[in-house]
Amino acid sequence: MSRTETTLSIPDRVVVFDYGEVLSMSQSEHDKLGILGTAGADAATFWPAYWRHRDDLDHGTVSVADYWARVATDLGLEFDPAQLQRLWAVDFRSWISVEPGSIDILDDLHHGGTRMALLSNAGFDFGGPFRHAPFARYFEQIFVSAELGLIKPDPEIYRHVARELGIEPSAMVFVDNKDVNVAGAQSIGVTGHVFTGVHELRDFLTTLSEGPAQ
Repeated sequence: MSRTETTLSIPDRVVVFDYGEVLSMSQSEHDKLGILGTAGADAATFWPAYWRHRDDLDHGTVSVADYWARVATDLGLEFDPAQLQRLWAVDFRSWISVEPGSIDILDDLHHGGTRMALLSNAGFDFGGPFRHAPFARYFEQIFVSAELGLIKPDPEIYRHVARELGIEPSAMVFVDNKDVNVAGAQSIGVTGHVFTGVHELRDFLTTLSEGPAQ
């Protein structure tokens, strides 16, 4: 059954969305267990190592293979080539899920003529899937941190996005699930929203939609 379309029109603004845990779901417990099982590690030691090097991966300063090599070193392990491939696959799968309500919001903004873009802290391997995913049709541009050599919350990444979109930062609306990333955008005059759920996001965007044109 198709849903009822709701129009969200925010003229003279560009709404820029984060990807992870905004448009996608959080990693499921099933996927986390799959990653741990593939790595052959326990949660207490694995997850600190996993996150310790993630910014370097998202910044584009290390490759996927080098990222996992660093994780292995921290764990006192060595991943063989097949294990490395499996780790990449199960980890990638864990981030490619969909938050249905957020996708519905993209569709509503699209039907309202609102300009949109995507800005994600992600490695090089996400650029192609983002650009070929069905939701890509909603975005004027897709910005991947590794490709830019910049990472949120560095204010320069938001300045770069604004320049590429041909707008002033004051004309950008930025949605991210991390307070620090929203604060980085707000520091240069961007209107920010910390994503805590679909209903709160819709209420925020509806308020902008109902307000006077900028």
